[in-house]
Amino acid sequence: MMAVNVRGSFQCAKAVAPVMIEKKKGCIVNLASGTAFNGTPNLLHYVASKGAVVSMTRSLASELGQYNIYVNAIAPGLTMSEAVAVNPDWIGKASAAGIAARAIQRDQVPADLISTLMYLCSDDSNFVTGQIISVDGGALMR
Repeated sequence: MMAVNVRGSFQCAKAVAPVMIEKKKGCIVNLASGTAFNGTPNLLHYVASKGAVVSMTRSLASELGQYNIYVNAIAPGLTMSEAVAVNPDWIGKASAAGIAARAIQRDQVPADLISTLMYLCSDDSNFVTGQIISVDGGALMR
């Protein structure tokens, strides 16, 4: 879990940062999770890894801002990806509980993340950095 979520994000940033520093422009968007803020039970390994992504995002934003590089993260709620949709642990009660906790009461699908991602990668967000944007239908309002 740590190798994929934390080290993977770190390695990607490490690979692109030198080019972005040279160009004095860029954006990095990490994938966090709402679980980093609410501590979902029985998922310590996952929650800890996503908490590390949140902290890494903020630290990178501080380090790379001087080079006009914006670093943010999206924190989705439970998303009905292909892997989740076929997992019996996430269908039924878990999914229903997630939907009930949202202001927008429906399943979240991968396409729900695209507009936020596009915004963070566009010039429209050129003064936004170090932010973790929850895209979860209003489950986590802060």
